[in-house]
Amino acid sequence: MSALEILTARFAPARRTIANILLDGASRYGQRPLLSIDGRTWTHADMVYHVARRAATLTAQGIVQGDRVALLCRNRLEILDTVLACAWLGAIAVPINTASLAPQVQYFLNNSGAHLLLADTGLADSLLTVDWTRTQVQAVWWLHANDGPPSLPDLPGFSRDCPDLGDPVEPAENGPGTPFAILYTSGTTGPSKGVLSPQAQWFWWGAHSVDALDIHSHDILATTLPLCHVNALHTFIQASLAGAHVVYYPRFSASRFWTMMEQCGATRTYLLGAMVPMLLAQPEQAAEREHRVQLILSPGTPADAARRLEARTGVRVIEGYGSTETNFAIATPATAQPDGRMGWVRPGFSACVVDEDDAPLPAGTAGELLLRADQPYTFALGYHNMPEATVVAWRNLWWHTGDRVVAESDGAIRFLDRLKDAIRRRGENISSYEVEAVLLQHPAIAQAAVFPVPSELAEDDVMAAIRLRDGLHVGPAELVEFCRSRLPHFAVPRYIDIVADFPRTANGKVRKVELRERGVTATTWRND
Repeated sequence: MSALEILTARFAPARRTIANILLDGASRYGQRPLLSIDGRTWTHADMVYHVARRAATLTAQGIVQGDRVALLCRNRLEILDTVLACAWLGAIAVPINTASLAPQVQYFLNNSGAHLLLADTGLADSLLTVDWTRTQVQAVWWLHANDGPPSLPDLPGFSRDCPDLGDPVEPAENGPGTPFAILYTSGTTGPSKGVLSPQAQWFWWGAHSVDALDIHSHDILATTLPLCHVNALHTFIQASLAGAHVVYYPRFSASRFWTMMEQCGATRTYLLGAMVPMLLAQPEQAAEREHRVQLILSPGTPADAARRLEARTGVRVIEGYGSTETNFAIATPATAQPDGRMGWVRPGFSACVVDEDDAPLPAGTAGELLLRADQPYTFALGYHNMPEATVVAWRNLWWHTGDRVVAESDGAIRFLDRLKDAIRRRGENISSYEVEAVLLQHPAIAQAAVFPVPSELAEDDVMAAIRLRDGLHVGPAELVEFCRSRLPHFAVPRYIDIVADFPRTANGKVRKVELRERGVTATTWRND
């Protein structure tokens, strides 16, 4: 039997919850190491006890099933154990990207309706201008960081240091469809959408990853990705299901990456496509061959970069496809040579390539990728507080990915580009709508169009075309500084064109497809 079949049989549908995953791991693997973070290590049994105690702390604050708990934290134990404690209680975790500035944090708190916020003191500046009266936040718990400010924001009487752990509490009666997390992903024609993720979706993320990456109890998984993202969070689930050991690092470092892998003894690790060119740009070093890593999961890696990385390090690169809304639905087998394709549809999923009317297309014809799953609660429940967007995405009983692909004659699927007006830069999803909204706050700008252009690091760079108001002037460098104080660093445009007007449709809409095709020209200003 495959690992996927074994895990599917071990966890009957009603048992596909986070608490059951943790309890099963403690029963099977007991004193084997499960988690290393912040220089400390916990066993499978330790983690159950620790999560049950963190759940007691949340209960003492009045958090109950269905309540939302927001987290603005770098990689540290408290973000992970609080996310798991929320699942233990049936509450809903809301991880916030640590690069978010105050306007984005304000929106996430407002939209999610979070009752509690755990915040890293090193990120306190992101909270300075939050209007707490517009949120439902009843308490802010500070987690102290070495680079925290000398004084914390003067919040209106409801902030305190994160309290000590309480006495362990029993898990709530949760089911596979109980909401587990709200994860914000870029909007296309509106603000970022909160993906409402059920507990069983995380079981399936873990089970499919264990199967695709051939993870066993002797493996050590290591990641430098942030715990505010789905990738790093479900790496913990993989380790718990397989009896493996996961090591979290604070951040990615291209110069130290292979040294970190060697030091922790990693056998599996995780990258995003844009990270691979960064590693290849480093001088060759002995550490690239003095490690135990056998497989890297690195979605979106150009084929040539993947082959070069394999040649330099001896590590096999696995390509795959999934999204916050879906699951690990497509992957290449570990035996396949990198050829630029995303891979084949995994067991338990169906895929279809369709035209603009959702009519299926034959192999070799480009169209939109649609997905669905055979098992309940494998995909997200929808978008939090956005029923209309949920209906549009799930129309005709298929999840519409917004990605343009081609299914080839051997069944493999090749990614071409995005149909959606969204941008992905260095592993971050960026809403063009939100960048445009910031640009339009500048008094000299009459209209803005933001769109992706190819990056030399794989994925996208952000480009903005700007039409100025009559008689007013602003330079591109000034616009970049304007954006830096209002947007996460990864969303600040790298390229800016000042234009007299935009290409338009017959009814006056901006033709962004034409702007994307035109891309960077000789007159484009570059923020290098």
